[in-house]
Amino acid sequence: RADVELYLQSTDTTLRLGDYVPDFQANTTMGKLSFHQWIEGKWAILFCHPAAFTPVCTTEVGTLAMFYNTFSSNGFRVATLSRDSIEDLVAWKRDIIAHFDNRIRINFPMIADPSREVAVKYGMVDPRLRDNFDVPSNRDVFVIGPDKRLKLSMNYHLTLGRSIHELLRICDALQLSARESIATPASWPNNHADLVVNSRVMKGSVFLLSTITDEDADNFFPDCVELKMPSGGNYMRLTKIDREGRMPT
Repeated sequence: RADVELYLQSTDTTLRLGDYVPDFQANTTMGKLSFHQWIEGKWAILFCHPAAFTPVCTTEVGTLAMFYNTFSSNGFRVATLSRDSIEDLVAWKRDIIAHFDNRIRINFPMIADPSREVAVKYGMVDPRLRDNFDVPSNRDVFVIGPDKRLKLSMNYHLTLGRSIHELLRICDALQLSARESIATPASWPNNHADLVVNSRVMKGSVFLLSTITDEDADNFFPDCVELKMPSGGNYMRLTKIDREGRMPT
């Protein structure tokens, strides 16, 4: 299978990679939302931040809006979440658009979580401190697959703005891996820029998963090259597949 099951469902209340993400219902700037129903059959990004009317979050949500069409065309649903009321989110939305010189539109739901119920479900705040708003929720990103399982989570310091370009790269890599039974090296797609094998430039190449047998590698990845290692292991198997899953012609 392309989406090899590497993780088991957690047996405690901690949300971990591979777990089914919690469902919830909430009000948003685009009406009521039932999260699992909203995801149905799509990849999803839940982009969470501590509060409205904060400078770092303002730039993050605005930049996310700039690239929303790219995420959407790649099959991703996008939503943001914070502890604020709908009224505050609507007012903040106007501020965000103004900060970007009125050149953006926020075409995704901004989820209101004033009780921090969702923040607790997703592990962004200690349940014991849920009502202590002096303790901020985490600045988290969750990437969720069409199977409603958590594929990736990132937790950022309150003073550190997130890179939307990195989020795009991550989403490309997750989808490519799910489709093609491959793993992306560090710094993909700019990896192995100086590696040449049999006159082939290997920049942007990807690794075959260890679950792919040598026979299947020969059948399905005929251009695969094995990098010789001092240990004698054959785990460094590279092949060229672009972001859309096409092998070079």
